[in-house]
Amino acid sequence: MKTRSDAFLNEAAKKFKIAKEEMFKPAEDIVSYSVCKNSQFAIENFLKGYLTKKEVKLQSNETIASLYNKCVAIDKNFKTIEMDAIGCKNHAIDSRYCSEVNSVSACYDTADNIDTYLRKNNIV
Repeated sequence: MKTRSDAFLNEAAKKFKIAKEEMFKPAEDIVSYSVCKNSQFAIENFLKGYLTKKEVKLQSNETIASLYNKCVAIDKNFKTIEMDAIGCKNHAIDSRYCSEVNSVSACYDTADNIDTYLRKNNIV
């Protein structure tokens, strides 16, 4: 499972880096779709990486919400990561995206919080 877990975590880091680079462009140059999708994929892969590291079996139809709930079941401290602002968390990851700056920012912030949490706990 370590190899699969590492693959998820590496992909998450790559997507988060792309979102971060996009977020720090001048406001008129930001492509919200890119920030949104890369943040979504980062969140999904961070959670999948954590779960596979913990040897949790994943289903093909997992949503961000279902992955998050599995993480909370393993580690109650995951509740410190706020997920309410993510409007797409109950849907298939590739079916929706946000275009409003506040939603995009919330999704990016959530990816950042998960990355920070996993680093603080020596998962990544």
